[in-house]
Amino acid sequence: QVPLVESGGGLIQPGGSLRLSCVVSGGISGITAMGWYRQVPGAQRELVAIIHVSGNTRYADSAKGRFSISRTRDMNAVYLQMNSLKPEDTAVYVCQGRTPWGDYWGQGTQVTVSS
Repeated sequence: QVPLVESGGGLIQPGGSLRLSCVVSGGISGITAMGWYRQVPGAQRELVAIIHVSGNTRYADSAKGRFSISRTRDMNAVYLQMNSLKPEDTAVYVCQGRTPWGDYWGQGTQVTVSS
C-alpha cells in the first residue's frame, strides 16, 4: 500500500494554476512535516516546499511568490497551490511525509506546463 497518494497534476498552459493534493493513506503516525519535491529526468530531486506541524513553511527560491503549501491540522493531507506556472515547472511532483522514524513517499503526479 502506497502510504501517500498524490493527485491534481496534469497539462496546463504557461501562466495557469494547479492545485496538488497529497493524502496520507497508509496509517502513518507521528508526521512532523510534509513536503513537495519535484523530479525531472537526469536531475536530482528538488525540494519545492515544506510545511511543519507548527505551520512553519519553507520554499525553494523558484517557488517563492508563486506556490503556496498548506496542510490539514491533523497532518493527514498537504496541498500545493501553484500559480503563474512556467514550462520549467514541468516535473513529477512527489509528496513526502517526515516522521522521527523515517520518511515516506508517494508515487508522484506529473505536471506538464506547455502551450
